[in-house]
Amino acid sequence: MFSSLNRARSLLSLIRYYSSEVLPQLTKDRYPNIKRGNYAVLTQDHLQYFVDLLGRNRVLNDPSDCETYNIDFIKSVRGYSQCVLKPQTTEEVSKILSFCDEHRLAVCPQGGNTGLVGGSVPVFDEVILSTTLMNKIISIDDISGVLVCEAGCILEELEHALGEQGLMMPLDLGAKGSCRIGGNVSTNAGGLRLIRYGNLHGNVLGVEAVKANGQIIDCLSTLKKDNTGYHLKHLFIGSEGTLGVVTKVVIHCPQKPTSLSLAFFGLESFDNILSTFKRAKKELGEILSSCEMLDAQSLNVVKTHLKLKSPIDDYPYYMVIETSGSNEQHDEEKLNRFLEGVMGDGLVMDGTVTNEPGKMRSIWDLRERITEALMYDGYLYKYDISLPIKDFYSLIPKMIERLGSDATRISGYGHIGDGNIHLNISVPKFRQDVLKKIEPYVYELTSQLKGSVSAEHGVGFRKPPYIHYSKSQNSIDLMKDLKKMMDPNNILNPYKVLPF
Repeated sequence: MFSSLNRARSLLSLIRYYSSEVLPQLTKDRYPNIKRGNYAVLTQDHLQYFVDLLGRNRVLNDPSDCETYNIDFIKSVRGYSQCVLKPQTTEEVSKILSFCDEHRLAVCPQGGNTGLVGGSVPVFDEVILSTTLMNKIISIDDISGVLVCEAGCILEELEHALGEQGLMMPLDLGAKGSCRIGGNVSTNAGGLRLIRYGNLHGNVLGVEAVKANGQIIDCLSTLKKDNTGYHLKHLFIGSEGTLGVVTKVVIHCPQKPTSLSLAFFGLESFDNILSTFKRAKKELGEILSSCEMLDAQSLNVVKTHLKLKSPIDDYPYYMVIETSGSNEQHDEEKLNRFLEGVMGDGLVMDGTVTNEPGKMRSIWDLRERITEALMYDGYLYKYDISLPIKDFYSLIPKMIERLGSDATRISGYGHIGDGNIHLNISVPKFRQDVLKKIEPYVYELTSQLKGSVSAEHGVGFRKPPYIHYSKSQNSIDLMKDLKKMMDPNNILNPYKVLPF
């Protein structure tokens, strides 16, 4: 039952162990243009306050204990925090932030630390506020489908708990075995089911959050309709911990499907992917729950480094299509009929359909473990971008032409159903000259195509200088005004989201 959870935890342990053996360069050295803000330096008096509040076991300040919290998942950035705090209640978070605000200590909120844009780790020596011990499920209403839980709950554990009540999470991510729901909400994570269930702005009914000064904002509405005044919850969804620390979440959860099927296709061209996707929307309609694509390089990397096996022969492109409904025979017939049609018309060259859990898990592993496999190449420049669907794959050939032999591998995969492409460029080790070839060029191309520089991973540390490619100056100025109003001393996740 918990095989994928155990796999994800083993993966996270592996990555953290590897990170400790081969430490990435400190962020302040890799990005020397970023200067530390005018914050206090942690003292013994500060540490003593935290120990008195939380107890010795929930305050980490040994460098070896803090190390893994300072490094991001893909080893692209590294801070040097000397203090990790592990509160268990909203009230403890409130007291921590109030103290840090008064003493001008910068704070980096952190959940599962599975982010890919450097938003969940310190840039310098910020105090790390970990939500991992805030992991209680408060209630599940199986009639309304409303889940209330603390921010530190692991996504996959929520999925299992909901499943026992005939419900499911509207969010599904490759990192579900280790990511935390508070981090998901704070980054407005998208994932594999967005085409069916939408993003978290639509599924989150309410949040509880703590402002920089320690004030608790209770927006824990459990109502589907609550049209009283400003929707304050949206300030915290996607703000990446810069406006407040999310401590509790209310999520509307759909019924768990009783019928689930998965198809894996091989295709000769990206144009055929577009045509197949269009057909899937028309012919699968209400049971279509996920539509993913990956190119040959993406599949090759999991086959090479993770020894996973593909159920079909080699092709330039692949699609994963999931259907979910309430009538197994009807849904299976519909998907098989769809496969016969797209193969008969020459859109799909080969394909397989299954509803066996083990086989479905094996197919999803081919898609979900690509990032893990790419890390074996060396250093990974990773870009999460939204584009008009017709231009979905257009960046990959342009980057291959631009980088040539500088890159070990350039690949693309992602959510064709919502236009979110993951561009991956791997090299043996980080090189500043390669980075300069990629940025800002990749964001300029994205802007020219009327895309977004961030689709679902947030802005974090790595994208603030490029946010203007997707947001107008007036919009950025309004965001800065909100930040100044809610966090006047700029202690919450500094150097993130907004231009430095």
